[in-house]
Amino acid sequence: MTSIVRLVKDQGVLIALVLLIAFGGTRYDGFLSEYNIMSVLSYNSMFALVALGMCFVIMTGGIDLSVGSTAAMSSVVAAYASSYGAAAGLLAGAGAGCAIGLVNAILITRLRILPFIATLASMLAASGTGLLLANNQSVSIDYETNFITIGQGSWFIEPMSFVGNLLLAVLGMGDPEQPYVSMGLPIPAVMALAAYLLGSLVLNYTPFGRHVLAVGGGEDAARLMGLPVDRTIFLVYVMSGTLSGLAGVILASSYGAGQPIEGIGWELFAIASVVVGGTLLTGGLGSVGATLSGVLLLGLIFNILNFENGLGVVSLSAYWQSVIRGVFLLIVVILQSRLARRIAVS
Repeated sequence: MTSIVRLVKDQGVLIALVLLIAFGGTRYDGFLSEYNIMSVLSYNSMFALVALGMCFVIMTGGIDLSVGSTAAMSSVVAAYASSYGAAAGLLAGAGAGCAIGLVNAILITRLRILPFIATLASMLAASGTGLLLANNQSVSIDYETNFITIGQGSWFIEPMSFVGNLLLAVLGMGDPEQPYVSMGLPIPAVMALAAYLLGSLVLNYTPFGRHVLAVGGGEDAARLMGLPVDRTIFLVYVMSGTLSGLAGVILASSYGAGQPIEGIGWELFAIASVVVGGTLLTGGLGSVGATLSGVLLLGLIFNILNFENGLGVVSLSAYWQSVIRGVFLLIVVILQSRLARRIAVS
């Protein structure tokens, strides 16, 4: 029984993700279509980048409430810089996010302000700055440059056709008259995947990753061990801000405009994804791969709700997403706590 509990605790999010995909694939026409798969990957890439930064922050025992406002402000900055090309828009948006992360890092490590208060202040400041820069309206990107490719382009690779055919064959959904499919990964998904691969390497194979977990496990103990605690905390907040800035770049490019009022509730989505992936809110334990699974799980839940809306089974407005996120987060935290308690007792 203990082994089953451990399996659910360690791989529960992955098991739930597989079951959800199987459910959606059998219930809805078009759920496993290339269009729906790529749409889900592209849209949730923004949340994936924000959640990755949040994962590292939470593993140190901190919190970053500014990620949503930072992404919204960065989308405005990227939209203004888009007239100079994709590279300029990308660097400007990421730089704006990095600046907010730098402010958070200084407030927390130099001025010794609690992460909750520091990031709450920067959340309000970033939100106000974005609205001021945009004059309280959307800022259109420059369509004459290639900036729009970042959010709406695809990267076509031959192996994807093989993967697509293999998946369809396993699910018994292949078309004998059209045995080959042409699949391409959206560029936002490629960016998110690259960030997660790099994040996993950093966490598992570098001294910095070990320092992150050590600081989350006990900041005082880490200081006594001679670890660079302040530098580690400083870097994770800068990382979180930069990744939020990249999410803002994708937001502007995907929607064709900088969105100063977007990002509301993104911090809740990020925290929920991290916690669903098994990362402890108290720090010291976490997984980059499980965080990505958490992002996809939450994204697929809302995707399935959209399909249910289409079938007329349920009728939920977009405002219900925040309610569902909150309830889902509460349930996961309760289950995580009880599973950990059962393992400790056994």
